[in-house]
Amino acid sequence: MTNLEIGVAGIAIALALIALRVPIGVTLGLVSIVGISQITNFSIAWGMISATPFDFAGTWELTAAPMFLFMGYLCTTTNMTQGLFQAMRLYMARLPGGLAVSSVMASAFFAAASGSSVATSAAMSRIAVPEMLKHNYDRGLATGTVAASGTLGSLIPPSVLLVLYGVYAQVSVGQLFMAGFLPGIVSALLYIVMIMVRTHLKPSLAGHANVQSSWQEKWDAFKEIWPLPLLIGAVLGGIFSGIFSPTEAGAVGTSIAALIALSRRTLTIEALKQALVQTAVSTASIFIILIGSLFFTRFLALSGVPTAFSEMILSVSTESWWIILAVAVIYLVLGMFIDSIGLLLLTLPLILPLVEGADLNLVWFGIIVVKLLEVGLVTPPIGLNVYVIKGALGKSVSLQEVFRGVSWFIAMDIIALLLIVMIPALSLYLPQQMF
Repeated sequence: MTNLEIGVAGIAIALALIALRVPIGVTLGLVSIVGISQITNFSIAWGMISATPFDFAGTWELTAAPMFLFMGYLCTTTNMTQGLFQAMRLYMARLPGGLAVSSVMASAFFAAASGSSVATSAAMSRIAVPEMLKHNYDRGLATGTVAASGTLGSLIPPSVLLVLYGVYAQVSVGQLFMAGFLPGIVSALLYIVMIMVRTHLKPSLAGHANVQSSWQEKWDAFKEIWPLPLLIGAVLGGIFSGIFSPTEAGAVGTSIAALIALSRRTLTIEALKQALVQTAVSTASIFIILIGSLFFTRFLALSGVPTAFSEMILSVSTESWWIILAVAVIYLVLGMFIDSIGLLLLTLPLILPLVEGADLNLVWFGIIVVKLLEVGLVTPPIGLNVYVIKGALGKSVSLQEVFRGVSWFIAMDIIALLLIVMIPALSLYLPQQMF
């Protein structure tokens, strides 16, 4: 077999193992070691195993990922995210489809704090969906809203996906954070407009929710949730103004979260322990995939697959629209079966040489990729967020109802994606204004 054939066979075997639910990090590592041994020899492959993980794990920029994870888990375990839905409900209930609109707003804030789409969907499905169903909301609308809104955490900073893309593509994480902010807000607004239009045209979708609240109740609700927007604003404001780097921002954000929790007397030993354990587990999982993807990158580089793939795509056309279309098809198809972090790190070794060869802006392209990953989280047949909703609600809803409801949000995601592609300034304006 030629090196190229070995590389193609390695990709096929990796996809097959992932389909069999072998952990992605383990899959990429094993395939890479065997592949490198075939192309060179086992001693070179063994040398890579012994040196690469330690060197890579010590990368300074990667410390942003566990710090932002810790910040998010600390917010959750110290009850900073508690009451988000109820507060949004008081403020948004008078709008058409007010409870669904409230769910989008609450999910956006929760996702920005946690940085995890799955965690957001799991939490909000137990809070928002039962409330909407109690008020006779359409089951598809109620579940679809929460499943889709959970994905907003991938774009709205601080986002772990943006950190990983930035480190891997050697792009400024701070610029990526700023680049993801406006597209994330636009995505949320498209969801809200769609909900309001649908429920205005067909009021039966929104049941009979008629929430009355006084200004005192609204003020009391605001006092419960004020730390979260303050925390997010401080982190993003510090990055935008150049006061601290994104890596430092994770530590600063965690410190602010701890101080707020301490002032509210919710920073208990048990809450701190839970946040630390959850952060350690999530960080270990991500780093295993990262190290496996680094092995995979070196294996593919030796095989020549990225070069051949780039030449094949560029031979059709060198126009940016064609390259983005080809990448979109890859992500939308694989996103049905593979989780977002695994898919990002699996595909970047192939995609980045293509993008660099076409001279596309890597910050703008990163936002496109993350938006595609968002869509994959709710796309059938294996939309991960959909199964999270189904698992949390049990027999009270069916998978068909959730997928039916989420289809409207997928349409809004496609519109948002087209806006990002056609209007690069939507992503690039804020990074260009950074200090």
